[in-house]
Amino acid sequence: MADFAQTSPVTTLHDLGTVDSDELEERLVAAAREYRMGLILPVTDSDMRSDPFLKIMEQLEVTEFIDTVCIVLNRAPNREDYEEAHRRTFALGTKAHLLWLDGPRCTALLNELIDADFPLDTPGKGRAVWFAFGYLLADPSLKAYALHDCDIVDYHRDMLARLCFPMAQPSLDFDYCKAFYARCTDRMHGRVARLLVAPLLKALLSMYGNDDYLTYMAGFRYPLSGEFAVTSTLARYNRIPSDWGLEVGTLAEVFRNTSLKRVCQVDLGRLYEHKHQALSLGDPNKGLMKMALDILTNVIRTLASRGIILEAGHFRSLRSGYLRTAQDAIRQYHADALINGLSFDRHAEEQAVEGFASQIPVAGEEYFNNPSGAAAIPNWTRVLTAFPDFPQRLRQAAQRDAEEFSV
Repeated sequence: MADFAQTSPVTTLHDLGTVDSDELEERLVAAAREYRMGLILPVTDSDMRSDPFLKIMEQLEVTEFIDTVCIVLNRAPNREDYEEAHRRTFALGTKAHLLWLDGPRCTALLNELIDADFPLDTPGKGRAVWFAFGYLLADPSLKAYALHDCDIVDYHRDMLARLCFPMAQPSLDFDYCKAFYARCTDRMHGRVARLLVAPLLKALLSMYGNDDYLTYMAGFRYPLSGEFAVTSTLARYNRIPSDWGLEVGTLAEVFRNTSLKRVCQVDLGRLYEHKHQALSLGDPNKGLMKMALDILTNVIRTLASRGIILEAGHFRSLRSGYLRTAQDAIRQYHADALINGLSFDRHAEEQAVEGFASQIPVAGEEYFNNPSGAAAIPNWTRVLTAFPDFPQRLRQAAQRDAEEFSV
């Protein structure tokens, strides 16, 4: 039978297969006349030139419920990168707003903030998303922002509609909506979510009991998804991590800054195919091993901030508990793969779990050496206190870049 269970404080919005996507979009278009929304697309120079990005642009060209699309061009230092991005987003018309982070104007604005002691030295997706928040805050009529990655192979605008609908629907009052979906092709993907985060949270719950934060995190079907929607008010208050802990760190900020009754997750109703990161067992500073370490340290520091005392023995116990829970999960995934006709390499799954487990004591050592960790990117409330006109200046920089291109 259809899954409509609500098993956590986070409201789950299912895809029961009972509504036509065109009907849902019609309702959303009507709601968006009063509840205007922006879309953030963080993209690198390589992803901007890929086939998935072209398909996303084609879908957004006929999407009527999004008012503003902020394409944040990141890790693209060359002028030809900006010009190519401009050409590839031109079909969106006035809806498209291209923010070139590595361009001279945005670089000057970034350096101004760094000189004022704002911790913005680390490039990456986190900083790109943060700048997009600031850019969209210049338009107070935008009520919420959605975000998704630009490497989605099978993208369709109905995914975006399902993500935005809980925010815009007048009878609902959500501040934050997180996407979930199945990640599989001929096999299961999403190894960090399946083999690290889910069993890690179970192990932590067995150690510390029903801690509110852990219960909240365990309630997300796919806590590492890169797709979410957030009100402009919450976007203004949330800090953003600058490392691979972006998704779990963002969820921790949402936990701190709004009521759990105003948090939901929505089934996007289809498989999602992204590009895949290498496991990098031989180099813990790359790939999924680095991602695992950043996630572990983020969760550990969040627990410490909640008053939980962490000692060396706790990390030994956590490693043992995690291994047992993750190995049980592999058995379950194997059975699920078999009944769905998916390829399943149990040896590779075990190797991934052992690699992730090896990062737990490393994360503990990092925590003891630096309990606070690197400073998160500050929230926009702090920036606006020091530079009240900064969002408007971001807009002016983007506009001048666009005017130069069109000359």
